[in-house]
Amino acid sequence: MADSTHTDPATSDTFARVAEFTLTRPVEAFPEQTLEAAALMLLDTLGITIGAGPMDAGRIARDGAVALYGTDQPGTSARMMFDGRRVSLAGAGFAAATQTDNLDGHDGYNPTKGHIGVVVVPALAALSETVDDFSGREALATVTVGYEVAGRAGISLHDTACDYHTSGAWNALGVVAMAARMRGMSAEQMRQAMGIAEYHGPRSQMMREIANPTMLHDGSGWGAMVGLSSAVLAENGFTGAPAITIEEDRVAHHWDDLGTFWQMEHQYVKPYPICRWAHAAIDATRALIREHGLTHDQIAAIEVNTFHESACLFQGMPDDTSKAQYSLPFAVATMVAHGRIGVEHITGDGLTDPLVAQIVDRITVQEAARHSDRFPACRVADVVISTVDGRELTSGDVHARGGPEAPMDRDEVVQKFMEFATPSLGAARAGAIRDAVLGLTQPDARFSDLGALIFDAP
Repeated sequence: MADSTHTDPATSDTFARVAEFTLTRPVEAFPEQTLEAAALMLLDTLGITIGAGPMDAGRIARDGAVALYGTDQPGTSARMMFDGRRVSLAGAGFAAATQTDNLDGHDGYNPTKGHIGVVVVPALAALSETVDDFSGREALATVTVGYEVAGRAGISLHDTACDYHTSGAWNALGVVAMAARMRGMSAEQMRQAMGIAEYHGPRSQMMREIANPTMLHDGSGWGAMVGLSSAVLAENGFTGAPAITIEEDRVAHHWDDLGTFWQMEHQYVKPYPICRWAHAAIDATRALIREHGLTHDQIAAIEVNTFHESACLFQGMPDDTSKAQYSLPFAVATMVAHGRIGVEHITGDGLTDPLVAQIVDRITVQEAARHSDRFPACRVADVVISTVDGRELTSGDVHARGGPEAPMDRDEVVQKFMEFATPSLGAARAGAIRDAVLGLTQPDARFSDLGALIFDAP
């Protein structure tokens, strides 16, 4: 985005619309189906946060937060999720978002080319430690505010910036909106916090991480940290330049439908803890295997045709979890070998699975222009499987499951949560969290019904 910007009456109207939506819109003005979608995405993201807890990235992030951001100052500190140690608001957000981001199974929104829940859930948990208890429906309204503001900020950034930035570059603004609503900030304080967060948000290049997968992932740990830091700074009088993803005249039209079109209802859920760009190829392969009753030893070769960004994913066998989650051939091979992709396949012995390695050698990946033309509106791929007996099986164009084009139903999302949460927490605690989250839509529910379950270490 250009460094030289200006504001005009239209952009002033845009911020006023964002402020009204964020700070004064009552829970009753949020559609029921939107709040239900918020509860389901909250549950889905919590499952990934829990499942990621034992992984190295989450452990390092939590220990790092204690070392770097440890404090017990009233009003600006919080316990870390599923850990219990108290650190600053920013540290708690950073730790949980980094942990969640490093198990690539959390939700996303196609037009943003990125992820929102990964910062919204950590922010909700951390901020809840600094305010009085509130209703379950207010919790879901606040979650929705985070998604709606972050999503539009992401679209605005991608529409005007010359590079493809990670989610942390824009989802920090959704965190600010949540903090402003929950902590009773004024519109002017929120405006300054938005400006601080956008200015300091991690304008990290997504394709660098794709080419060299690491624990940096999608920059969302820093997005959460910057958003929460910015809110506290603005409350104390620190000022920031206007957030141009909201107030610059070129992006005003992206905010026109705020409060009428609910992005909250159009997130995708990931069936696998793998970069979303690989999912269409995984699903196309899965469909062919099921349709024809194939086993791995009947497959001679797999040809994947996909969009450009997907074709850039890591090739070959990964040697760490970060690469495993950004490897399309590895993901497809794991599906062929095991019929599913779980945490055990992208960690530990799963990284040296000899059967998966054999299948990876049979897979080729190439870009197809027709698939690239439809990105980022949708993620589509097709697969051709050649069998050892000479058949050539084609999938046709396949949308990645879990999004608006091929949605997972409510029961599948709940089942996914239990699959990821139970190994760390046990069935009883995982079930209690499930029931508390889904119960937040009830008129008498309080956030503390859930809050009592999400801070203690497993």
